[in-house]
Formats: sequence, structure tokens, C-alpha cells
Amino acid sequence: MGRATERRRVVRLRDGLSTVRPDSLAAEEPLEIRVGGQPLTVTMRTPGHDFDLVAGFLVAEGLVHSGEQLAALRYCAGTDADGVNTYNVVDATVRGAVELPVSMHRTLLTSSACGICGRDTVDAVRTRSRWDVAGDPVRLDPEVLYALPDRLRAAQKAFDTTGGLHAAGLFTADGELLCAREDVGRHNAVDKVVGWALREGRVPLAGQVLMVSGRASFELTQKAAMAGIPALAAVSAPSGLAVDLAAELGLTLVGFLRGRSANLYSGAHRITGVPALS
Repeated sequence: MGRATERRRVVRLRDGLSTVRPDSLAAEEPLEIRVGGQPLTVTMRTPGHDFDLVAGFLVAEGLVHSGEQLAALRYCAGTDADGVNTYNVVDATVRGAVELPVSMHRTLLTSSACGICGRDTVDAVRTRSRWDVAGDPVRLDPEVLYALPDRLRAAQKAFDTTGGLHAAGLFTADGELLCAREDVGRHNAVDKVVGWALREGRVPLAGQVLMVSGRASFELTQKAAMAGIPALAAVSAPSGLAVDLAAELGLTLVGFLRGRSANLYSGAHRITGVPALS
């Protein structure tokens, strides 16, 4: 797995006995994102699929909306004390004029826990998607939804080793897994999935379902809408703001998707056999 995991010695306690043993941990390193050589942001992420991460981030920020706009991605300056490239700086070349958001036109640190930390206000990330998510006619069978968490979990190879990574998966309406990514930051995992789709020429992601481990935040809802994804499902709870945004944008939001149960917070009309919320 390379830099996605690290080994450390730990003292393990069990039944009153202690042993020293190696343990695998999820790696976490900073990634500086540049556009046309200009610093845009720094995010803490798990190394791996960095180009997907950058591409997805640019979609979420409304800087690109199609693969044709992304001319190139490359690792650039960024070395350790020995002069070895750290692969922690990626520069994106975007076709056409790109005006960086004023609130982000500086190097700010985005933590792996909260992708909107450091932004001026919540309104600054309430970017309207250019895609008509509300008009997406996709219909989803409850049986398909019930199967998504296990299918995503089966794709979490690094989680099996570390137990410390979030995951995001892109599925078809029939439940076929198209892409799965892991990261210490849930928002990064989503960016990696969306970035993969952008680079594959699949955006907008009409008729698709985004499944995430853990909770569904406002930011993940916004990222789904910016990529044209009509349905977002999460293992845990959504935030109130995520529900408000999903309802406003016409996005189906599913929470507590576990076993054969789920809560539908918005867009219930897309689930077959389920009455729409009044």
C-alpha cells in the first residue's frame, strides 16, 4: 500500500497481559494544491490517488466541471531535508481563465476532519451546482440501497489493515460499484471518487449513488451536488444543514443505512415503493 499506511511499535494490553508488537496506521500527510502555479489550499490526506483528489476538489469548488477543462496534473516542488521529492505538492493546469476564490487565494490548512474549516462562512461553500440534480429521474430499489454498505466495506483494503480510514464509493442505480476510495478525511475520499469520475469523462454523474462511511455532512452533500450526483447515502446520521441543503437542491439523502433499514431525509420519491415526504 506504500505511503497509505505506516508501521509503529505499540504496547498491547489484553486480559492483564502486555506485549510489544507492530501495528499498521493510516498515513496522514499535507497536500498542497496549486492551480496554474498559484497556491490554492493545503489539505491533510492519506497519500494515494492524489490526482483524483485534486480533480475532485476543483469540481467541488466550482473551478472545473468537465474533464476537458483539466489540461494537466503534476507533482511539483516539494522536497524533504535530503532533497527528495515528497510528492506533497500537486499543480493543476486548467484550460481557460480561472479566478481563484478570494477566500481561498492563499495557502490555508484544511484538516482531515473538516473540509470547510478555515472558510469565511458556510455561505461561501453553498455553491450552486451547474447540474440539474432535482430533475434527475433515477429510481432506486430499497434492496439496492441495503446492499451498498457491505459492498463498500468489501472494497476498503486499507481499512482492513489500519481500521482508521473513511471510504466513499460511487455506485450505479443497480448497485454496481464503479469506484471506491479511502482517506483519513471523509471529504477527501469523496473528492477522490469525484476526481476519478472527472478524469474518466463521467461528470455529471447523473443516475449515480454516492455511499460514504460515517456521517453525511453539509460539505459532502454539496460535493455530491456539484458533481451532479442525485443520491447520497451514509452509514450514520446527516447534519441538519446537510438535510436542508439536500432538500433545497432536490438531492436524495439517506442516513443510518445499516442492515435492512435506513432513514430517508430528502428525495424519498426516488426510492421505489416509498411515499414522498410532505
